[in-house]
This record gives sequence, structure tokens and C-alpha cells, in this order.
Amino acid sequence: MNNKNKKIVLHQVWANKSLLLMILMLFLSAGVYAQGKKLITGTVYDNSGVPLAGATVKESGTKNAVSTDFVGKFVLEVASGSTIEAAFMGFNTKTAQVDANSNAPINFRLDSSVNMLDDIKIVSVGYGTMRKSDLTGAISTVSADNLAKGTISSTEQVLQGKVAGLTLVKDSGDPSYGSSIRLRGGTSLTASNNPLIVVDGIAGVDINIVQPSDVKSIDVLKDASATAIYGSRGANGVIIITTKSGVRGVSVTYNGYSGVGTASNHIDMLSANQWRGYVRENNMKDAIDYGANTNWQKELEQTAISHSHTLSISSGNGDSGFRTSLSYLDNQGVIKSTDLKRLSANLNAYQYILNKAVKFDTGLFASIDKFHPLDYRIFERAFNLNPTIPVRDANGNFTSVGGTLYENPVEIQTNRTADNDRNRLLGYFKSEAKFFNDFKAVVNLSMEYNANKGNTYKPTYAVMEGQTEDGYAQKTYGEYVTSQVETYLNYTKTLGKSNINGMVGYSYFENIYEGFGAQRSGFVTDLFSYNNLGAGYNYRLGDVYSYKGKSNLVSLFARANYSYDSKYMLTATIRKDGSSRFGENNKWGTFPSASAAWKISNEDFMKSTENWLTNLKLRVGYGVTGNQDGIGEYKSLSILGVGRDSYYDPATDSWSLAYSPTQNPNPDLKWETTEQFNIGVDFGLFKGITGSFEWYSKNTKDLLYTYEVPQPPYLVGTMLANVGELSNKGLELTLNAKIMEREKFTWNANLTMAHNIQKIEKLSNPSYKTDVIYSGSLHGLSGMSNQYSQIIAEGYPVGTFWGYEASGLDADGKFILGTEKKDLGNVQPDFSMGLGMDFTYGNFDLGISGYGLFGQKVLNATNMMLYDPNRMAAYNVPDDFVGSGIKSPPTFSSYWIEDASFFRIQSLTVGYVIPLKSKISKLRVYMMGENLAVFTNYSGVDPEVNLSGLDNPGIDRFNNYPRPMTISFGVNFSINN
Repeated sequence: MNNKNKKIVLHQVWANKSLLLMILMLFLSAGVYAQGKKLITGTVYDNSGVPLAGATVKESGTKNAVSTDFVGKFVLEVASGSTIEAAFMGFNTKTAQVDANSNAPINFRLDSSVNMLDDIKIVSVGYGTMRKSDLTGAISTVSADNLAKGTISSTEQVLQGKVAGLTLVKDSGDPSYGSSIRLRGGTSLTASNNPLIVVDGIAGVDINIVQPSDVKSIDVLKDASATAIYGSRGANGVIIITTKSGVRGVSVTYNGYSGVGTASNHIDMLSANQWRGYVRENNMKDAIDYGANTNWQKELEQTAISHSHTLSISSGNGDSGFRTSLSYLDNQGVIKSTDLKRLSANLNAYQYILNKAVKFDTGLFASIDKFHPLDYRIFERAFNLNPTIPVRDANGNFTSVGGTLYENPVEIQTNRTADNDRNRLLGYFKSEAKFFNDFKAVVNLSMEYNANKGNTYKPTYAVMEGQTEDGYAQKTYGEYVTSQVETYLNYTKTLGKSNINGMVGYSYFENIYEGFGAQRSGFVTDLFSYNNLGAGYNYRLGDVYSYKGKSNLVSLFARANYSYDSKYMLTATIRKDGSSRFGENNKWGTFPSASAAWKISNEDFMKSTENWLTNLKLRVGYGVTGNQDGIGEYKSLSILGVGRDSYYDPATDSWSLAYSPTQNPNPDLKWETTEQFNIGVDFGLFKGITGSFEWYSKNTKDLLYTYEVPQPPYLVGTMLANVGELSNKGLELTLNAKIMEREKFTWNANLTMAHNIQKIEKLSNPSYKTDVIYSGSLHGLSGMSNQYSQIIAEGYPVGTFWGYEASGLDADGKFILGTEKKDLGNVQPDFSMGLGMDFTYGNFDLGISGYGLFGQKVLNATNMMLYDPNRMAAYNVPDDFVGSGIKSPPTFSSYWIEDASFFRIQSLTVGYVIPLKSKISKLRVYMMGENLAVFTNYSGVDPEVNLSGLDNPGIDRFNNYPRPMTISFGVNFSINN
């Protein structure tokens, strides 16, 4: 046998031996597997049934573990009879025994750990994020799951009742209206009192650029130690919105609902038959019965059909991702011709490069609103008109009966065209670069564009302006563009038990606004509507106008954080702002803050309390913030304007308009300054209750107000100046509780409460003096010309009613009034509250939420006018007037000031998750009721009356657009891959 053949034989022998060895190993391994190994499968869910991607499933006591996939599924080989455990950050770990005789999937439903979630929760703090457990300032966080739900036409409404100390008031059921926002009381007389809105790191944007379905979380910065990083724009607090972004895998989500709304309340006026009976009983011979039975309030109303649809697509991996959404809202009002149609879209994406050392983020938000403004004079007419007057006459024309304030409200509503548009666009590009392990540089570029367009036409046959001016047309347009560039550098370092974080940055902000308007009357045809203003033949001075303005803000800022052993935390910030709005002598302002926290529960001496006191942290903070919104772009400069008088120019042999000073220069003009001191306690009890308690004291000085000044030396008789002081002091409590957690049943609750006291400390100084400012004008109401219902004075809160106290009626039905005017209460709520509860039972869920304001006073000027004995028989009166005994004409006094305390059932939702085995990970159907009940003693249409501003806070004056009660049906589903 040659060598070649020997090699072949040897190879064959070796191959045969290898084959036998492999077969033997397979049999042995199979025997071992059959005796002790088992392949198990399953899914990990959270306590609401949502799959948890990235959860860890582990064989207890070993390193044998896997992570769940994008839909929460896992496959793991373990020893028969062993124990496996499922874990996910922020949730309590659960275990299960492997049954050697069963092949059924093993599913886990993890319960969230309240205290663990609280420790790891990431909170936006302005130019960065922090763990909630490391915070030293007063910051409240609301996740997307806990935001208010329902037919929401203005994004700020998602926070209603969710944050202690944050008061939102929506004083009209009009779908095109938003809400006024106050955080820890108002801080200004003439400037904006709304918090600064920050969206994905971009400060000062319109909150409605983000739709509720795109919100991931909202962080509310309440005390100055947290808001001072925003300097001259942070005095009213800061609301930071973080939007949803791309996640691992592919997800398609749809949310939609359709609802039916009806007016929840009315003023109960005399019906036609009641009016006839009153006329007969009182022998009113001049009364005219027109033969109809008309309820004028209901003639203005309709059943409101609303629907909303949102489709979102999300995709991502470790290096890149994107999310896009498209939303459509059609929110019909309960008053005819009113509605809001909104089309909105959002696209954001991220990309990592260079081994994740560099990240790029980009986002684009856009929305288009179309709505029809209402002529609110229709409500006063609806209360005035005789209920026997028909809406239309025998010929089908609108009935017209002569008389003051007696126009047919249905005609006003119908024979008028009002079409308004709002367009919003926000785009940003952000880049982050990490280097030297401890540094991160960020550059953020953004631009926001907002435009508002108004179109109105009143035809020649329309009552009031249409007939008196032979047709009236108006077009308005306004836009503003804000551009920002912000760059900052972060440094983070851990040295033993010490954690150090520092940040320095620069910001440049530019705002340009402009607009124009035109109106014309005198049209020979109505065919053009508002589209051909030149067709009107009547021209008046002021029919055409235009404007433009610009402001700049340059800022330098820095922050330092230090923590030691997760027990002791310190934070300090400083910001320096330079604004073109400030006067020549005050071009720059400095805004510092400092705060500290002590995690007492982490101390060794607290070990004995860990069974019932799971968290205890004390926080103290002080800071200075500013408010420049009340200054305006050119208020510190001398300005010329067109005077009212004209002059004859002999050179041209014509009359010309004269220009004259309209504003005095004020080189000392500056921002309003708010100093705030805050003490807070965060706590956790019995592994199911978390909460915080806050005490704060805010003092605002250099309040802006327009004061009268002598002429001479001043050319103009008024001047905007920084003079006054105003204080707010209050308490806040937030509680979250897992009341019950069982395998099939959970019950969670949250409660917010706040108390605030406001007082004007000073209004004058040696240069600018005023004893009292009269506000709350009643001008335009019958017999109330040049009368005021409120004062702004030292020692009183804004919105203090001032007048005669009424002790009742005398034998002749006249009001018994005091001899001197006095404090009759004020519009500031003493107490606010929000309450929510969530229940789950199997696949069913139930949620209820409500909110309330207590102690605020409201002047029911509507009733003050309607309870007039001289109204009958020409006008109508409320049912209650008949037995009131009032025989005196309208007189402002405490008789008409009511306690407007209320608690509103905001929403009640019942849902069911339909179990599916397909790739649709969750399909939920639900029914929701909104504004189901209001508990109040207020006699008007709705106790939630506007409480902001100086002109008419807390005055219910025929602005009676009823708030709807709505029943909706909806569906949510998502497809994950």
C-alpha cells in the first residue's frame, strides 16, 4: 500500500471515528436535555398590559439571561424545575417556577415601583436633564399617561388639575379659545403672567405648536432656583415640554375619537307663556305679544359633533430613529357657526455617528387652524328679546323689532361672515458632541413662524354695521418670526462618592413681527364679500394701517451641580441678559439662584424607618428672575406719531397730518424682578405613596405701570415706569398613591392642592405717584357709564371689588346699601385642587379626574343687568326675578358679587383592551364623558370666569358661551414589529 492510499484509509478511519463521536455526543446531550433542560417562551408586560421591550429574564442564581424583544417576548433555555425572574428598571422584579410537564408560555406582569421610578425619572431642568432624586428645586413632572384627556383644542389644557400651584382658567366654551395660565399667582400688573414655554429645548414658543398626542412629558419649573436659568423670561415659571421621538423597532399607532356635545347650562329666562302670564298679572297694557314661543338661547345653539384622528409612525435602532405624526381635529362648538378645524404634523429624527460620539437631532412641527370668531353681542340680545317674537316672519325673513340692543341675535349670527386662520411652524436642528469622556457640547438652532389672518364681512342687509355702513369688510394679517441660536458645554465627573456637573452657555434670540390691516364700507354689491376692499366707496382715516417691530436678547448663563453620596446636593445658576427692550441705563440684568437638598432617608440613622418611610428629602432654594414682556420693543424711546389734528401747508396749498410726540423716553426702564424663596419636602410612605410639600414666598418689584406725569417738563402726559411691588405667598401639596395592587385589580390616585395669598405692597415712589388705580370698568352697562367695580391699591390683591355693601332689600324693594365703599372680596382663589383616580380590572380600565377653584369672588354683571324691573315688558327677565322682590334699577354693590367656588368633573373614561394574538400589541376601545357635573353655588352660566388681566377680571358680563357636556367614543391601537 502506497503512502497515498494509507492517507486515504487514515482519513476514512478518522472520519468514521469523528462521526461516531458526534452521534454519541448528540445522544448524550439529548439525554441530558431530556432529563434537565427546557426551552421556555413568554412575554413581559407592565401592569397595564403594555409589552416591555428590553426587560431582563434570568434563571435565578445563574448568569443565564436574555432580553425581551420589541414586543416584550423572550426565549430562554433553563433547567427544568428552576426559578426564573423578570426585571425592568422602575418595576418590581417577579419570579415564576418552571413546570417540567407544561409547555405553556410563562408571562410576567410587572408592577411599577413608585419609589424606584421616582429615583430614576429623568427631569428636564433647562439646558439639560437630571434624575428626579437629585433635584434641589421645585419641579413637577407629568407624563403623557397622566395628562388630561378629552376634546382638547388648546394644548395647555392637558395640565388642568395636574400640577399643584398651576391654575388654568378657560372662561368660554368657544373651541377657538385657550386658557389663561397662572403659576403661584400673577406677578405683574401690565406684563404677561403666563409661564415661559420650552419645547424640546426651544424657549419662548407657542404651546399649541405641539399637539397633545405628541407630548412625552411635561416638567413645570416652579421656584426661582429652577427658573433663574431663563433669566428675564422666567419670573412666571417655566413649562418644559418633551415630545415623543423614535424608539427601537417599528411602531404604528392610531388614536381617534368622535364626540357629541350639548350646552351644559343656560340662564333660565321667562318662557313665552311665563312672559304672557307676567304681563297679564301686572296689567302691562303696552306689552306686545307677537304670537311665537321662542327660546332665544337655544335658537343660537346646536348639537356639537367633534372628531379627532392621529396617526403616528416610529422607527429606530441603536444609531438612528425617527417619528412622524399627522393629526386632524374638528371641534364643533355648541353655538352655531363656531368651530375649530386643525391639521397638524410633526417629524423628528436623530442620528449617531463616530461610535455615538456625535448626535444630530432635527424636528419640524406645523399646524393650520381654521375657525370662525363669534360676535359675542348675540348673548346680550338673546337675553333682551321678547320670547313671543318669532325668529323669522311669515315671509321667511329675519324678524326685526326696533329698540336699543334689540337686534335679532340669530340674524347677527347668520348674516355675518368671519373666517380666521392661524398657521404655526417650528423647526430646529441640534447637534451634540461628546469628547474627553466628561464633556458634551450642544448647539441648537431654531426658528418659529406664526401667522394670523382675519376676514370679516357684514353685508348691506345685515343689522347694525351692515345696514348703517352699507356693508362692511375687514382684512387683517399679522406674523412673527423668532430665531434662536443656543450653544452650551456640559461637564460631568464622578470622583468617588462625589458627582460634579457644570454647564456654561450662550444664547441669541431675535423676534421680528409685522402686520397690516384694512377695512372699508359702502358697497353697492355684496358679491365680493371681504375679497375686494377697493369696491367700498367710503374711506376714513385709520381704515388702513401697518406695523413692524424687532427685539433682540443676548444671554450668558452657567449652572453648577454637586452631590455627595446621594445624600447632599447643591445647585447654583446665574444668567446675564442684555435686551434691546431695556432702557439705556439698564441694558443688562443679572439673575442668580442657589438651592440645596438633603436626602435624609439615605442617612444611616434612618435605617429603622425604611419599612414605612421610603424617601425623605428636604430642599431649600432662593433665586431672582425677571419679566420683560411688559416693556414692548420701543417703550424706552421717544416716539413720534400721527396727531389727531391737521395743519394747512401754504407751500402746497393743502392740509397735511401733523406728527407729534406720543411717548416720553425712559432710559431707566427695565425688567420686572421677582425674588423667590422656596422650602420643599419630598417623601415616600409605605412603598406606595409619594408626594411633596412646598412653601414659597415670592416678591416682585419694579412693577411696570403707565403713570401720569406733569406737562411740562414731559411732552406727553403719561410714562411707563418701574415702580410697584407685589407679593405672593403660598403652600402646595402633591400626593400620588398606589392604593391597591392585586393580580387583576389596581387602584391609583393623585391629588394636588395649593393655597396662595397675593398682595400689592407698593404702587408709588417719589417720582411716580398714584394712590389707587380703578379697574373693572362697567361702562356700557345700563346706567353704569364711567363706573368701576375694582381697585388696585396697596394692601390689596389684584382684582379687589370696591363698592357699597348691600344688606338686602327694604319694604319698597330697593337695595339697602352702606354709607361708605369698602372691600367686597377679590377674584384671587384661596385654594385650588386637582383629583384623579385610575382603576384596572383585567382588561378593563376606569379613570376619573376633576379640578376646582375655591374662594374666588365673581361679579355677576349679567344678573345685575337682567334683574331690572324696568326691563319688562319690552325686554325679558330671568325666572328668579319674579320672586326676587327687586324694584330698584341696576346698582353695583355686594348684592351681585358671588362666591364662584366650584369643583368640576373633568372627565370619566371607561376602556377595554381587546386581547389579540396578532402583531397589534394593543387595541383599546373607550367611552369618555367630559364636563359631566359642576358643583357650585354660583348662579351664572358657568363659575369658571376669567380671573386675569386688569380690565375686567372676575366679571361675568354677557360672555355666556356655554361650556359643552360631551360624550365621546374612541379607539387606540398600535402595531409593533
